[in-house]
Amino acid sequence: MGTEGVQDLARIRKTLKELLVKDLSLEDITPEEIKDDEVLFGEGLGLDSLDAVEIVVILQRNFGLDVKDMENRKDIFYSIDSLARYVFESRKDSVSDG
Repeated sequence: MGTEGVQDLARIRKTLKELLVKDLSLEDITPEEIKDDEVLFGEGLGLDSLDAVEIVVILQRNFGLDVKDMENRKDIFYSIDSLARYVFESRKDSVSDG
């Protein structure tokens, strides 16, 4: 991945953190406090299944992505980094397909 890809991923991570804090009403944390590799559910950030549904909505609304078969794609929702990579790869695929 080139420098442009790394910068794009960093922008996506930053945007995701801001959206999660705002849209999930995470009042006790700022976007800057969320680590890229922090586990989002359970022991990590403490998100639950309702938050997962909201993350799908965030991905649809802000990135134009439709996560199908969410139950079998739990790997996407592991961390900010895994979400950002999913967004990055999906956008890259849609550009090369179009």
